[in-house]
Amino acid sequence: MAASVWSGYLTFGLISMPVRLFSGARSSGISFNMLHRDDLQRVKQQYYCPADNRVVSRDEIVKGYEYRKDEYVVIEPDEIKKIEPKTAKTMEILEFVKSSDVDPVYFESSYYMLPEEAGRRPYALLTKALEESEYVAIAKLTMHNREYTVFLRPHEGGMMLHTMYYAEEVRKVEGFGAPDVELKDAEVKVAHQLIEALAADWDPEKYQDSFQDNLKDLIQTKLEGGKIAEVEKPKKLAPVVDLMAALKQSLAEMEGKKKPVATTREAAASGKRSRGGT
Repeated sequence: MAASVWSGYLTFGLISMPVRLFSGARSSGISFNMLHRDDLQRVKQQYYCPADNRVVSRDEIVKGYEYRKDEYVVIEPDEIKKIEPKTAKTMEILEFVKSSDVDPVYFESSYYMLPEEAGRRPYALLTKALEESEYVAIAKLTMHNREYTVFLRPHEGGMMLHTMYYAEEVRKVEGFGAPDVELKDAEVKVAHQLIEALAADWDPEKYQDSFQDNLKDLIQTKLEGGKIAEVEKPKKLAPVVDLMAALKQSLAEMEGKKKPVATTREAAASGKRSRGGT
């Protein structure tokens, strides 16, 4: 099992249970090294002190907060440790809310919450109660030198935790909202039909990063000394003049597109069954 990123106690009224958090997701992709073009040697990052006119080692570096232009107060690791709130080791549930009341714009990172042996029973109880009540829990948690508001929800028999942005961290964009336009009922009706034509069950495994796939192909092509083929770029679409005509044309193009995908999947599944002798 992967290393946990936090361990402590989740408290629920007078009930306390030991739990651990594990990263629920992380981005992945091809990474590149920075090389010197002349000899293809990896370049190294160094910290340079202009006052001493020399490179400094990591053990000479401290953390400092700039409280005034070019003036700093040094903060030592043990000083940060002294001011950690109780939420560094105890996650207290503050309240329960309906999940539909929380806008996803507040969600930051996802974690799996697993109970220690001594916390299995209260963990199961809280999970079941959340499932049946359709509520989620809001709690406080400190990790990575920060106190978070977190969102706890039941998932596949266990509990997921999502760290959340604070209200002041959620940006407001001037002019965002419903445009001041009048829509025709017929346009809305065809838009609904277009949505239905593209409707599907959520299946995250069918989505892939095509750019990462193209990068892998590019690397392999260069290793083999092949010619790099340029990906066809989409044509620029003209601005919509007749919205209804564009909707109807889109609907006509979308109808029947989903069926071949389903047929392909069914054929693949049928092939697996045939090879298995069933």
